[in-house]
Amino acid sequence: MPNDPIRIIESKCIGCGVCLEACPFGALTMEGDKARVDLTTCTLCGACKPVCPVGAIEIAEVKKAAATDLSEYRDVWVFAEQHNGHLQPVTFELLGEGRKLADALDMRLCAVLIGHETGEMAQELIHRGAEKVHTVDRAELAHFQDEPYSAIVIDLVRKLKPNVLLCGATTVGRSLISRVATVIDTGLTADCTGLDIDPETKLLRQTRPAFGGNIMATILTPDNRPQMATVRHKVMKEAVADPSRQGEVVLHEVVAQMLKSRAKRLRFTPEENTTVNLTEADIIVSGGRGLQKPDNFAMLTELAQVLGAGVGASRSAVDAGWIPYSHQVGQTGKTVCPKLYIACGISGQIQHLAGMSSSDIIVAINNDSEAPIFRHATYGIVGDVFEVVPLLTKGFRELLGK
Repeated sequence: MPNDPIRIIESKCIGCGVCLEACPFGALTMEGDKARVDLTTCTLCGACKPVCPVGAIEIAEVKKAAATDLSEYRDVWVFAEQHNGHLQPVTFELLGEGRKLADALDMRLCAVLIGHETGEMAQELIHRGAEKVHTVDRAELAHFQDEPYSAIVIDLVRKLKPNVLLCGATTVGRSLISRVATVIDTGLTADCTGLDIDPETKLLRQTRPAFGGNIMATILTPDNRPQMATVRHKVMKEAVADPSRQGEVVLHEVVAQMLKSRAKRLRFTPEENTTVNLTEADIIVSGGRGLQKPDNFAMLTELAQVLGAGVGASRSAVDAGWIPYSHQVGQTGKTVCPKLYIACGISGQIQHLAGMSSSDIIVAINNDSEAPIFRHATYGIVGDVFEVVPLLTKGFRELLGK
């Protein structure tokens, strides 16, 4: 069709099939002696056009949106995630990292706080380094809901134009910030493990694992603002609290329309767990496929209770249904940074290492001396996990008087 973004000029096409080999997405096929394009598969990458020997492929030019005046965008913003009136630790990590970015850009570090009775939390954000806190305080906003929270952030961004907007890569953060990026038409880099400012361009360099953790990709947002990223919990140091810090708290009013939501919070049922929250744990005992069946996680839970530790798991154990997803450590689970990480029956695939390799001390227990986990372990125990773990539990119980 004449208005299609890519089309084959049939009068020129000679049916040579060269374009089919060049297409990395399999969007081109032969129909009789003419090439055809599947528009549902084609990404308009343009790989086919230069290889066509007769110039039979036409790709329409995409009109660019009007350029954004980047000079209007100032300050580094951190979305302050709270739950039941308590700020989440990832917020303090973002403030610590945001301080470095703001200093490099010669801009202010600000926080966005949405909730109810936010006064004490706003002051805590200032003590942690925020120079200005933008707050929206309504009873209807006491608990997170996708639609009203994202509507408010979108409104604030459009009015105040931050240069950088950071959010935790948590369940709340991922749900919220993707909605914001889509509406305001800017880029978003998810699950970052590193942030810094390019000294020449002053662009935010957003680094994250890619291709299953095999490479680290650094992503830039040169043409749109704000530059947005979610950051994994426990990969950055928390900002240190200083009660003497002073800052400004700005209360914003919102129209009733912004508070509307198609979903309603009926209740919150916390997961029953007898061990410590993974993301806050100083010690974590994790299990993998080597445990052989779900019942054997009870052995790890017993050790964790003696140590006051959290219980983690590899993706393979979670996928097998042995333990809930909330215990998963790795690239597609939680990122943790405990003082001690005990890996039991975990081989040490790159995806799991991405979530725990920054642990201070890693102890690996595996009967395979060639397991990759041993290359990253501080201490390695080659042995049967069903013999070693009970011995550790007994030894620690005696040592700790439990």
